[in-house]
Amino acid sequence: MKKLSFVKHLLPHFIAASVFLIITLFFFSPIFFENKTLSQHDIQEYLGTSKALRDYRDATGKEGLWAGSMFSGMPAYLVSLKWSDGPVIAIKKAMSVFLPNPVANIFLAFVCYYIMLLAFKVRPYLAIAGAVAFGLSAYMIIGVLAGHNARVGAIAFLPLVVAGIHLAFSRKLLLGCVVTAAGLALHLRENHLQMTYYLILLLVVYGIVQFIYAFRAKQISEFLKTVAILIPVAILSLGTFAGQFWAVNEYSRYSVRGPSELVNKTNNKISEGMDNPFSYSYGISEPMTLIIPNFLGGSTSTYFVNDPKSKTYQALASSSDNEMANQLANYSAAYWGIQSLTSPYYAGAIIVFLFVIGLLFAERKYIYWLLPISILGILLSWGDSFSSFNYFLYDYLPGYNKFRSPTFAVLFITFAMPLLGALGLEKLFEKGINKKTKRKLIIAFSVTGGLCFLFALFSGMFSFTRTGESQLPPWFLNALRDDRKEMFVSDCIRSGAFILSIFIMLYFNVNKKISEIGFFAFLIFMITMDIAIVDKRYLTKDNYQRKRGNVAFDMTEADQAILKDKSYYRVYNLQGAFQEARTSYFHNSIGGYHGVKMRRYQDLYDSAITANTNQLITDAQAGSMDFTKYGVLNMLNAKYIVYGAEASKVISNPNANGSAWFVQRVQSVNSPNEELDQVSKVNTREVAVIDNSKFKVQDFKFDSTSQINFIESKPAYLKYESNSTVTGLGVFSEIYYAKGWKATIDGKEVPIIRVDYALRALEIPQGKHTIEFTFEPKPYVIGNKITFASSWVLLVLVVGGLGIAIRKELL
Repeated sequence: MKKLSFVKHLLPHFIAASVFLIITLFFFSPIFFENKTLSQHDIQEYLGTSKALRDYRDATGKEGLWAGSMFSGMPAYLVSLKWSDGPVIAIKKAMSVFLPNPVANIFLAFVCYYIMLLAFKVRPYLAIAGAVAFGLSAYMIIGVLAGHNARVGAIAFLPLVVAGIHLAFSRKLLLGCVVTAAGLALHLRENHLQMTYYLILLLVVYGIVQFIYAFRAKQISEFLKTVAILIPVAILSLGTFAGQFWAVNEYSRYSVRGPSELVNKTNNKISEGMDNPFSYSYGISEPMTLIIPNFLGGSTSTYFVNDPKSKTYQALASSSDNEMANQLANYSAAYWGIQSLTSPYYAGAIIVFLFVIGLLFAERKYIYWLLPISILGILLSWGDSFSSFNYFLYDYLPGYNKFRSPTFAVLFITFAMPLLGALGLEKLFEKGINKKTKRKLIIAFSVTGGLCFLFALFSGMFSFTRTGESQLPPWFLNALRDDRKEMFVSDCIRSGAFILSIFIMLYFNVNKKISEIGFFAFLIFMITMDIAIVDKRYLTKDNYQRKRGNVAFDMTEADQAILKDKSYYRVYNLQGAFQEARTSYFHNSIGGYHGVKMRRYQDLYDSAITANTNQLITDAQAGSMDFTKYGVLNMLNAKYIVYGAEASKVISNPNANGSAWFVQRVQSVNSPNEELDQVSKVNTREVAVIDNSKFKVQDFKFDSTSQINFIESKPAYLKYESNSTVTGLGVFSEIYYAKGWKATIDGKEVPIIRVDYALRALEIPQGKHTIEFTFEPKPYVIGNKITFASSWVLLVLVVGGLGIAIRKELL
């Protein structure tokens, strides 16, 4: 057995864990020392969208499966749904030392990147520096502030997957398989498929490079053997995500990420994927914010009018025209790039410098992997700014058209830079400081720190204005430019100074003149300060709020007035209906907040609901509302329309169709376009519009005395009773979804018909009947069993495999 030295083998890892924990505790100190929580916009909205599902879970211990409180109903897969992956959850909690979300994801990013750097044979103290750079990058912190917890969590485990695969290809197969299995299962559980897609691209390039080197070394059999062993490991990890993946993949075809059934009348084509996939695109010069955060003015939320020391504020304050000054205050943004909403993804000036060192010193096989990945990240992040490239990928790269926010591709760069920088430093230390290496260090400093100082010196060559700002008054625009220029120059000097400090340490071989721990302590400190100071520009005390138990939203007078009605209905909030979730917190809403709505419901909103809303507002302003004209709102059972917090801002709709009704006749059409067009024109209480190319109905009759009464509602279950003297067509104010819903009449299953573009209908025989709708989707019923079994097998593999691997290392 090998002699185990605590100082050599264990102490560095204890120090690493301690550094990561200390940074996490103090960086998010209000959470741990002031009993506060981060105010995250998307998480706040999540509390509204998931309220009904969470309440049902707490009351019954079961999963709701269907989110009926938002968008008139949609699958709960991407809203709030727990799967049987308890062992995977347990591994995450153990690795994060039970830190609370979302800060646990930052700690995990430190740990996983540290493990990856160790797998690439980077010394522990240098690995700490690289891990801190990755976890504290503005890309991660801004993601946390936005409430993108799934994205940040998926990114945190991404290095662990890479570590496992690299260990396997480094002939540590058992350890590599264990780390790969755990890392991939943890990554997939976060359920952010865009990050998984990026991981696949990252690994594809890695695999190509490994294959080329194996081919040159005549080791193809070893390469194929490693791949063959990793495939079942990956399948096992995928099994822990089987139910989720099945559900998301199935639902995506019916969501806004899937194809529309509507034909564009201008080009006679059916749209595929996202309608506006590149709405969040970098400008061509925007990647410079990786090294100079205020290269384009910083965040879009920064306004000089809020800074009394700024020239813009002083110019506005001295204006004699107060009305004009108030208007111009809206144009005092520090940011002057092309995006409408952004904060710079700063990677760290020191890290960019080390990345260039990596390009000059690291082994070529790592450069051939990480440099193309970094370039790809920039190209993808440009989105519309490099439309010829990105629309080509959008049209031809499988699956790429399912994602939005191309700026997320900056992940490739923030992942690659610390890794290649650490590998480059290792090679530099191996070669030592001599004339040749000093020459390369000067080159690295020149293209990073030197460039920063040159930008500061020649800042006059930049315009510091956005498109359209040339129309602003010269006295205001000049002040605005001066403030932006001052921010730009200050950050250029700041980044240059951080780079200069590390360059001097390396150039004069300081690491040989002081202790190794002292040198790396300084490096860790400087990297932490470099990145953390910029992070704190966006993570301020205003981002925290006092914990208030489980109360996410305050109930208004309007909510109280509506909740007096105990019947089954929906509420339509005119104040940002499709961009808010507070209505869903208290009521069933026809609106909501979610990035992956059902495609047909979005179509319905874009045309019919919007048209009804505009007509309603026009009528309200004229003082003559006729609710019979708002057929689509009526068929969605929008019994209450809200436009404010006061009880007086609640409009009762007496013509809401109710939960279900018999129609007098059918309006047949031959295409989705015709169906959507006709549903806006008919009286939905009397007429059902049916796409004859998809659904057929038998002859039916109408009896004005016939009724369908609502009896009971649960998230995945609805019960009604019908009474009719004739066979009729019953329409239900519930959204049609082709997968998982089953309808029965007196226990006998009957087909569900889609009517009115988005609703359900049944042919109901005469007499008294019990009608039930049950949502039993196969991805959950079957997929959850696969998830359960795979998760426990994975746990056995990880615990047993780690034990065997550690024992093998010690022998």
